[in-house]
Amino acid sequence: MKEIFPYEGRSVTVTQDMCDFNGHMNVNHIKAVFEQGWEFGSKEFGFDDNYFKEGFSSFTLEDNYRFAKEFLLDQVIYPRFKLFNVNEKLFHMIGVLLDSEENICAMYETIEGHIDMNLRKIAPMKSSMLENMLDIKKSHDACGEPPYDIRLKIRELKN
Repeated sequence: MKEIFPYEGRSVTVTQDMCDFNGHMNVNHIKAVFEQGWEFGSKEFGFDDNYFKEGFSSFTLEDNYRFAKEFLLDQVIYPRFKLFNVNEKLFHMIGVLLDSEENICAMYETIEGHIDMNLRKIAPMKSSMLENMLDIKKSHDACGEPPYDIRLKIRELKN
């Protein structure tokens, strides 16, 4: 399963303070683990401090979370991510949280808009950023398709 999601986040061990009254990891903590996808975005895509200083950023437009299996106290979580799609103004990342047996326990999708911070509106990416993201997508596509339905969609780039 790991090979389908090439970007590896930091593993997290479920602590008592992450658990809710049901005795499993609270959804807010699961969402926080998925936030590691931004480390991937800032390192690989170029959404870093310098890009922000140039007047650009990204805004979340839509998120989708699904939960297939609970995480319990002391269980280790292994986050994995991939760039699923990109066009000149949007990108679609997906992620999974795996258990120690590589079972998918939670799934995540996000659609992000590329933002001109001076206008605070969606704007096209610089061509160099788009080309980099298209290269990453091509590399990630070669890793295989996720073994579940993708619910969010963005417009495909025209060739």
